[in-house]
Amino acid sequence: DKVKLENTANGRINEAVKIKSYLKMSRKEALSQFIQQIHGRPVVVKLNSGVDYRGVLACLDGYMNIALEQTEEYVNGQLKNKYGDAFIRGNNVLYISTQKRRLPKIWRTSVKIAYQVLSTDEVNESS
Repeated sequence: DKVKLENTANGRINEAVKIKSYLKMSRKEALSQFIQQIHGRPVVVKLNSGVDYRGVLACLDGYMNIALEQTEEYVNGQLKNKYGDAFIRGNNVLYISTQKRRLPKIWRTSVKIAYQVLSTDEVNESS
């Protein structure tokens, strides 16, 4: 029981350290880290037209040009087509996100706090 408690405490401390490092990053650094983390992972790319493409992120550049592998095309939530590889021109991209995965409660809470802190900082900087 004692070992289990120590492991849980150490895990939470490690999570807090990660969160603190994210808060110290500039937006550019945070974006770069996000791109590194999602490379090779399943993502959803939503286009301005409303069409979704889901696949494994192979490449993403500064213009939001995206290369996906194992790509599926969804229109109105319905699977319409499957492609091996797909290239999406960046000016068509509304957003890119990792596929839904539930974060641990401590991360969800920390992300909310971080967002509030960053939002407050932006207001203070523009004043």
